[in-house]
Amino acid sequence: MRLRKRRSADEGHEGSTGIDLAPMLDFVVNLLIFFIITAVFVKESGLTVNRPTSFETPPENQENKTIQIQILDNGEVWVDNRAVDVRAVRANVERMSAVNPEAGVLILAQDNAPTGTLVQVVDEVHLGGIYNITFTTTQ
Repeated sequence: MRLRKRRSADEGHEGSTGIDLAPMLDFVVNLLIFFIITAVFVKESGLTVNRPTSFETPPENQENKTIQIQILDNGEVWVDNRAVDVRAVRANVERMSAVNPEAGVLILAQDNAPTGTLVQVVDEVHLGGIYNITFTTTQ
């Protein structure tokens, strides 16, 4: 009785000992196509800033069109060179905007002014009906 030799699976496929890279390449190409297509639709949002040039001269009554509010380091609020309570900012803004309806608000906050006070002042200005607010800091 003779036993036949078994053939191993490797005898017929001598070149298939490595890793098949075709599925990985397909996946990478699909990712590349996906990122190229989605990169076109990504929109970067930004702010447009209208910076004055050196040739522009401000209008002569620019001071009359701006309501100036100062916030000091200790939390004091000054409107029109008078110390006021934060809750009185709205009434002052309404009074001053009634005189000049095109007036904007300039908030001058010192570097260490409390952020909570700044937010309260902005809220009061909004309640006073003015949404044109400019911020700046002082030393």
